[in-house]
Amino acid sequence: MAGKLLLQIKSPTNKISHNTVYSHALVKFQSSFSVPEAYSLISCNSKTTSYPKNEGLDFQLLFNGYELGNPYFVNRVVSTCAKLGDLYLGKQVHSTIIKLGFSCNVFIGSALVDMYCKCGKIIDARQLFHEMPEKNVVTWNSLFSGYCHLRFYDSAVELFTKMRKAGFYPTPSTISTILGLCSQSDLGELGVQVHGLGIKTGNCSNVVAGTTLIDMYAKCFGVEESRKVFDQMPEKNVITWSSMVSVYAQSHQPDEAIFIAKKMRSLGVKLNDVTYNSLLSSFSSLKYLYSGKQVHGQVVREGLESNKYLVATLLTMYSECESSEDFYKTCPTISIDDHISWNSVIAGFSRLGSGNEVLDWFIRMRQACIRIDFFTLANVLRATGILSALSEGKQIHALIYKTGYEFDVYVQNALISMYSRCGAIIDSKQVFSSIKEPDVVSWNSLISGYSQNGYGEEAVELFEKMRGTGIKPNHTTFLSVLSACSHVGFLEKGVQYFDLMRREYSIDHPSLEHYACMVDLFSRAGHLEEAESFINSMPIMPGPSVYKALLSACRFHGNVDIAIRSAKSLLELCPNDPATYVLLSSILAQGGHWVDAADVRSLMRERAVENNPGCSWIEVSKRDSVSNFGGVVGS
Repeated sequence: MAGKLLLQIKSPTNKISHNTVYSHALVKFQSSFSVPEAYSLISCNSKTTSYPKNEGLDFQLLFNGYELGNPYFVNRVVSTCAKLGDLYLGKQVHSTIIKLGFSCNVFIGSALVDMYCKCGKIIDARQLFHEMPEKNVVTWNSLFSGYCHLRFYDSAVELFTKMRKAGFYPTPSTISTILGLCSQSDLGELGVQVHGLGIKTGNCSNVVAGTTLIDMYAKCFGVEESRKVFDQMPEKNVITWSSMVSVYAQSHQPDEAIFIAKKMRSLGVKLNDVTYNSLLSSFSSLKYLYSGKQVHGQVVREGLESNKYLVATLLTMYSECESSEDFYKTCPTISIDDHISWNSVIAGFSRLGSGNEVLDWFIRMRQACIRIDFFTLANVLRATGILSALSEGKQIHALIYKTGYEFDVYVQNALISMYSRCGAIIDSKQVFSSIKEPDVVSWNSLISGYSQNGYGEEAVELFEKMRGTGIKPNHTTFLSVLSACSHVGFLEKGVQYFDLMRREYSIDHPSLEHYACMVDLFSRAGHLEEAESFINSMPIMPGPSVYKALLSACRFHGNVDIAIRSAKSLLELCPNDPATYVLLSSILAQGGHWVDAADVRSLMRERAVENNPGCSWIEVSKRDSVSNFGGVVGS
């Protein structure tokens, strides 16, 4: 019916006045809709987009049958254009508004500013804003929100200042928007001023503004300040509580996130899918696997197990907690119908080190014509690196050019890591050189690549170059450069960097991996006594990696006494690790202590500790080759 009517409109042989034809046809066209008011979002969209854009249609005819002098209706039309994001339609409406004499109406003008902002035309919105003879708080908010949405942050701050000077007080919406801007741009001082203004105007008691305050203080001043704001809020709802859970999750404080969630339940506030999503995202290590399973059970009891975003977070949680069994059990429950679902599965397999599964799922994703993004590509590149599959990695690199992600720094960093893992350090360096503005991850990836491939001196040189650019090294940077110093025997340099990490870059709490690198550094240089003394002076409990580094060096340098002490400490931490028994037995035998070596082997059998031989796949001349080796020392 509607199609035939449109054909009647376009008929070139009809000699009747265009206005008459359009008017009658549009009345019939509107009457064909079941919604009598006729300007719902759906009907508006279908009707207006059906009109041929080259027919010179006078948009006033769209209002046929309505009271043209009603500014409320006109305002609704403009708002609909904004929601649709239809700039062509919006400009037609604007033209008709001028003809109708509504251009000076402050409400319609504000709606037009909002429409141009939502259509991405910030210059048109700003021009219209300045031409308006009268402005209200909605007008200011519309342009301000547009600036923030389109990331014109400096212009947004300037406009907010002018708004205050013009005597307009911010609404809860304005407060929420500017606080969001402060969070994204690290404008903490401005955020505090806005907070004070919000208290003065009474707008911070609003739940929406209060929720944004929590996020702003967390990102600009830390979690403790955010918690103070949360505790002082007179009213809290599920959104506010969920925001606090999210803050703790993002700051890697799962215990606090659990505490807030329990507090919610005790006060009768029902957790929703957002709360569960934030809570689950805080569990990112094996230590919190049990907590994650408990929350998973609660999700099922609440009937939320079909929520694909929750299932995606569950997959992420299980993969980060290294529980492949739970990951495989959860996989079939996710609805694989968009790129988010596919990405969560691919990323999970990638974290678990299951490279073949990643490539298999990626092929299926391509066959299903699902859109891939930077996140997909980065995880697939990680999988090819895990497999040392250089040929497949280069194919993915070609696909990156085809899909237009060759300048995405996230993808470029993944390429550097992939080529480094495959031993193609020259390709890795070429990718790094193509990055316009390398970030700390870019530098870390190449430094780590040099270190892993035996280019220790180059890694140290690159680290010094990085410092010269002003980019601040982080935990990962120092881990890579300390490892490089260890491999090339730069003992003094390594000690200097370890001190530099704490003194100049304020990394006051080095990780266990940093300490293990230092032990390895001392040990490789033959300073086993210093290494043991360093372990005894550690401010944190030494882990297996620390003692393993020392024990391995004892074999090379033939120090039986330190080997026995290291192995004893290591077996207290990991009593069922076969490598410790095998390595200690080898050191004792090497030193001529055959009886003691046999006793270690006997103890291993008594404790039923099995030594399973390892297996490694590598690519040789574009063919897969497998290497078997019997434990740590071979067979």
